[in-house]
Amino acid sequence: MRFALLGFFLLWMNGLAFGQQGMVVGKVTDKKTREGVIGATVLVTGTTQAAPVNVDGSYTLPLAPGTYSITMTYVGYKPLSFPGIVVRSKQNTVLNAEMEENATELTEVTVTGVKQTGTEIALIQDLKKSEVVVSGMSNDQIVKSLDRDAAEVVKRIPGVTVQSNNFIVIRGLAERYNTVMLNDALTPSAEVDTRSFSFDILPSSVIDRVLIFKSGAPELPGEMGGGVVKVFTKNSVLENSSSLTVSGWSRSGTTGQDFLTTNRGRTDWLGFDGGERQLSSSLPDKVSRAPIALRNTWLPRTITAMPDLRVSLGLNRKYELGSVYLSNVTSLSYSNSREQYENLRQRFTLELDEATNGPRKQYEYNDVQATSAVRLGLIHNWQVRVSDRTRFEFRNFLNQYATDEVVHRVGQTLDQGFERDDNALHYQSRTVYAGQLQGSHQAGAHNRTSITWTTGYNYVFRDEPDYSRYRYQRRMPEEGLPEDRYAVVIPPSGNPYDASRFFSELKENTYMASGQLERSLAGRDTTRASQYKIRVGFYAEQKERNFSNRYFSYIRGPRFNRDIYAPIEEIFAPANIDAQTGYVLDEGTSPLDRYNAQNTLAAGYVGVVAPISDKFSLSGGLRLEYNRKYLKSGDEQRAAYEEKRFIPMPSLNATFNFNDRSLLRLGSSVTVNRPEFREVAGYSYFDFGSNAIISGNDSLRTATIYNADLRYEFYPSRSELISVGVFYKYFRDAIEQTTLSVPTEQLYLTYQNADNAYDIGAEVEMRKSLAELSGSRFLQRFSMVLNASYIHSRVKLADTEQNRGLALDNRPLQGQSPYVVNAGLFYQDDEHKLQVSAQYNVVGQRFRFIGDQQFNYSVIEMPRHVFDLAITKTVGQHLQIRAGIQDILNQSTRLLYDFNRNSRIDDNERGSFATYKRGSYSTLGLTWNF
Repeated sequence: MRFALLGFFLLWMNGLAFGQQGMVVGKVTDKKTREGVIGATVLVTGTTQAAPVNVDGSYTLPLAPGTYSITMTYVGYKPLSFPGIVVRSKQNTVLNAEMEENATELTEVTVTGVKQTGTEIALIQDLKKSEVVVSGMSNDQIVKSLDRDAAEVVKRIPGVTVQSNNFIVIRGLAERYNTVMLNDALTPSAEVDTRSFSFDILPSSVIDRVLIFKSGAPELPGEMGGGVVKVFTKNSVLENSSSLTVSGWSRSGTTGQDFLTTNRGRTDWLGFDGGERQLSSSLPDKVSRAPIALRNTWLPRTITAMPDLRVSLGLNRKYELGSVYLSNVTSLSYSNSREQYENLRQRFTLELDEATNGPRKQYEYNDVQATSAVRLGLIHNWQVRVSDRTRFEFRNFLNQYATDEVVHRVGQTLDQGFERDDNALHYQSRTVYAGQLQGSHQAGAHNRTSITWTTGYNYVFRDEPDYSRYRYQRRMPEEGLPEDRYAVVIPPSGNPYDASRFFSELKENTYMASGQLERSLAGRDTTRASQYKIRVGFYAEQKERNFSNRYFSYIRGPRFNRDIYAPIEEIFAPANIDAQTGYVLDEGTSPLDRYNAQNTLAAGYVGVVAPISDKFSLSGGLRLEYNRKYLKSGDEQRAAYEEKRFIPMPSLNATFNFNDRSLLRLGSSVTVNRPEFREVAGYSYFDFGSNAIISGNDSLRTATIYNADLRYEFYPSRSELISVGVFYKYFRDAIEQTTLSVPTEQLYLTYQNADNAYDIGAEVEMRKSLAELSGSRFLQRFSMVLNASYIHSRVKLADTEQNRGLALDNRPLQGQSPYVVNAGLFYQDDEHKLQVSAQYNVVGQRFRFIGDQQFNYSVIEMPRHVFDLAITKTVGQHLQIRAGIQDILNQSTRLLYDFNRNSRIDDNERGSFATYKRGSYSTLGLTWNF
């Protein structure tokens, strides 16, 4: 299918270069600024045959062969006339023009409208006017791709990558170093192990724009290393509209194939468990060797994977009640997707294998990993404009998301001489709600005082019911001996690995309030751009989390006499649960497996914007943050974790404008990175898929980061941007996830502070139309986006007994990629209502896990070249057809071991921590605009 679609794309492009009519084409620009006169009209004099001028100043006017008089008009400009323009069949007649402003004074008219922030022009102008170093992506660019959610959108932004298909990495810094805001409020995290916002829960259809602030400012959160990501959902409405989108998706290697799934419940299709998997309310608080039977579900079911389904309904409404303007944006989305692949997993010891002259293999498993995902999302935003000076916004985001994961593992534990046939069934659901009420007010005779305030509430509920895991093994066959039967591994007591059932629940409530007062002062002249500004504001947030785990294993009774070689569904059947001769349930839960935590953040700031001259401006100020983090486990004998810090965070940004189209930015700031609840909690969690045990460290400290940025920006037109920048970051007490030096089959992971680290890099970005580069109308319809980053980092660990001779020093930061490249080529034909996009992405080698010098090799993720193709065609006034393929090349995801510990994978290093192909993803979808 991928090659047929590619061929269709090439044939269509070839056919579009020819037509029966001729064309009058060209650009209409402002005589003074040389920018396109957007919205001007090019028409045949005395007729209604006309064409609009596009965002880049270009236009296309199709006409039958003949001689015409052409007129160009626009409000505020002198009209232009060109007689005797000859149009020939199947040829382009180029007619460029410069329009001059009309000096005649116009009667003053007050126009009240709604600013459209999601267009490419609006984004470029916002970037140009920004006081700090910022990158972004508009809704215009989002709709040209096949990106389904925010995780796929943000990876198109310079310096940004996405890790684990969910979490954002900025400038090579892992998700923990990046702060995410949804409509000016800090986002909730539904992840137990990380602070980061799961971008995959936010559908791309509701995103208005995404901005990434890469240098600090007093009004921005003080906790950031890579950047502050602001995601804005759609809010304003120009006209009433409704749309319904239905799309089907097919993944190679999954769709139409046998697919593994758990025993599904009645509400799984809605994204939450209906109660079938939950523990009984009559279960004792502590279970010790009790004849209690849990659900006897250990094996997956096999079904046929149907195509993925995605449906979204959008409603935009506006109302006028006297002088009050109301608008509502509502989006309801649903998706049901499946993904299955084979994953090669290996682990190696330090011993030399004489047969390979490399490290000896400890195990080799071939996993079949299948994941079903259901997402139900709702965006419901209101805007009320009471007057030109007062506006209120009420935003609501609700997401119900569930994953149903099966891992079937077969292979050999070579150092123990066992063959394995294991299964893990893992269901989890997440409920995330974020709501904000915001007011914006203008005060004073000349609207020189603005007041903005926000209150918000976030709620997170994460349910992980009945995560079942067991090992089924036998001795490896030996020549001349009969094969052993598989036997289930029965542990001596409750643990999270063998014959185990795991239950977890997280609840989090967050309350926030913020406010800012901005006062504009008279500047060099009466223009708004020359006004000095003083800002004072605050941000307050209270977060409360309750978390608990429980896990159990079936163990032998005192006079056990049952068959451990039977099929797994018979072994733990209710008839074999017996207090004396059968299996009994034993709980391994410890008091450390639950905790209550609170985080209090209070910040105040003062900032100044000083346009010193037409060319030079300064901005900056001081932000003061007080933060108290508190965590108390269920172990009464263990002291609570508590860290209180009061940190001043100065920032300074300078901008020098060489002319109207080019400028230079300089930024410096001090920011922090705080430990998260999970990272200081004392409990351990077993990840069956990665075969890893993750533990917290209650000695972690807040990291301090010193940031510097320098960037040159050039704006060829209102919709084009070219920028080149460099940056430097120095970390004191940088927080990383590292490996404990333990010689076991499982990987033991924890967190620690590095003594110091640095990050230095360069970025380049280009958004350019081809309209000025060719006289061909076909080529003029193309535009391209290119962004690339190069990053170098090094970590220095403290010279302590714990690290000496064990930890890996003088290496890159965990999760940091040395380079990132994104490229996109877009074709837009407004006449034929056609859009085509081709996009490319590659990310350099990056540490997934940091090893040690004794027992554990580091794991490095290898580059993948990803190529996407999308075609959108509008038919008539209402129907839009969309087709495309994501990841056409379908290259393997490879996580390889760094055997020689040189912080990179060499040609002879092919040990696989994980190797798999997710499959190319093809789609066909329809959108009906009512």
